[in-house]
Amino acid sequence: MEPDIADQVPALPAPEDDGAASIIPRGALPPVSLIATTGEPVGIDQLGSGRTIIYVYPLTGRDDIVLPEGWRTIPGAAGCTAQACSFRDRHQELLAHGITRVFGLSSQTTDYQREAVARLHLPFSMLADPDLVLAKSLNLPTFEVEQKRLYRRLTLVITDGRIDHIFYPVFPPAEHADQVLSWAAENPPIRSGARVDDQSSRSTSTHND
Repeated sequence: MEPDIADQVPALPAPEDDGAASIIPRGALPPVSLIATTGEPVGIDQLGSGRTIIYVYPLTGRDDIVLPEGWRTIPGAAGCTAQACSFRDRHQELLAHGITRVFGLSSQTTDYQREAVARLHLPFSMLADPDLVLAKSLNLPTFEVEQKRLYRRLTLVITDGRIDHIFYPVFPPAEHADQVLSWAAENPPIRSGARVDDQSSRSTSTHND
């Protein structure tokens, strides 16, 4: 009997929580505009009302590109394609649970990201940040490999223009969309048009727990 190929692939090393998310500011978002794979600029501070998921990742690989040496041994590095596919497969469920929009974000170029969006049939856009502008503006964690600085994997939940929640570290990447979906189901956004008595009732039940 042939051995299962999956059993021969070494497990990805889990990243440790180094506390980097604790220094990310939770207030108003910086006036940073990034180009999406649609060709349109997306202002991080202009996302408007609703809840946006921005999952930040190091890089996606492809057959004609050689990944950095020892990539799979770097905690939190490998698994970007699997993560993108997880958000693809859960996209409609995320929308049904109050998510207005989803973006992937990396330091790769727009052209590189467009290939991934097309090949993986992603129903959402990627944002290119080759100069790590958002990292500098929000103190997002990065790491260096082969003289290239890349984003560490994390996910920002932005509700009505403010960071509502941060997933960090993210592991395993292939299951991260499920983690976000579970959180969204447990933490529905409070609609701006919600009745005061509805909000009061929610607050009261919290105090009575």
